[in-house]
Amino acid sequence: MLETLGLSVLGSRVYQAMLDHTDHGVARLAELCGASPAQVHDCLDELARLMLVRASADRPGHMRAVSPDVGLADMLARQEADLAARQAQLAASRAAVTRLVAERAGSHATHGERLLGMDAIQRRIEQLAHGMSQECLGVHPGASHRPEDLAAARAADEEPLARGVVMKTLYQDTTRNDPHTTAHAHWLLSRGSEVRTAPVLPQRLVIFDRAHALVPIDPADTRKGALHVTEPGLVTALLDLFDQAWATAVPLGALRSDDPTTGLTDTERQLLRLLAGGLTDDAAGQRLGISSRTVSRHMASIMERLGATSRFEAGLKAAQRGWL
Repeated sequence: MLETLGLSVLGSRVYQAMLDHTDHGVARLAELCGASPAQVHDCLDELARLMLVRASADRPGHMRAVSPDVGLADMLARQEADLAARQAQLAASRAAVTRLVAERAGSHATHGERLLGMDAIQRRIEQLAHGMSQECLGVHPGASHRPEDLAAARAADEEPLARGVVMKTLYQDTTRNDPHTTAHAHWLLSRGSEVRTAPVLPQRLVIFDRAHALVPIDPADTRKGALHVTEPGLVTALLDLFDQAWATAVPLGALRSDDPTTGLTDTERQLLRLLAGGLTDDAAGQRLGISSRTVSRHMASIMERLGATSRFEAGLKAAQRGWL
């Protein structure tokens, strides 16, 4: 169970054994855990790095386990801080990439080509998919996707996947409730692809072999057209944006658990941050891929937990509790 927090399987077993048997030394822990003394020593080093064991005051030269309500809570807090930092970095990268794309959207230079309409986009995707040899990275925001678009994607992906091309696809958390998108995602998984989801995603993006990228000309209406980018500097920036989004996403099939400290889901935490940043319900819902009615329902639940009678009061109390 503790492996999700970053512990090794054996490290988790040793930690729990130390909690249950406070008087055990290395030899008895090794016997209890089915490991060698050397492996237990390695686990103690691992637990010490994670601040889950400390030197014993009663038994010099021995270690004692830090109680879970202290040690594991501190681990969660550190991981949450790391995640917040990565999300802030992702937001900064998103803004930088948006500016770069906007600067080049009107250009017909050698390193960027405008593709107008879905037919032009699909033709270019088919060409790039046919020629790629390594990997395809995709970001597909939105609560659901049109069945005909998913069918076109499957037709384009089938042949590269058969050749062993690696595909990594990012969807929004809300697509887990969409049967068409979920079916397509499981089809990708069955072909050896990787699929993850996140509450908030950057704009739509597809990168082929780390050399060709397609981004929407108008993020508000991605069906208008796309910009085909090959300039290395811009493609690298888009790759960094993808990698940051991928690092904070959860594999399809894994469940997001509520924050044990606040009880917030990832979607609720992101919603609080978006509304605190000045977005309207509609704008925040669009970023999260949920309806304004669902936004209102989430906020009513959060206000109830905070004991707040208004959104302003909820914002103050959430900030005071470190929820933002």
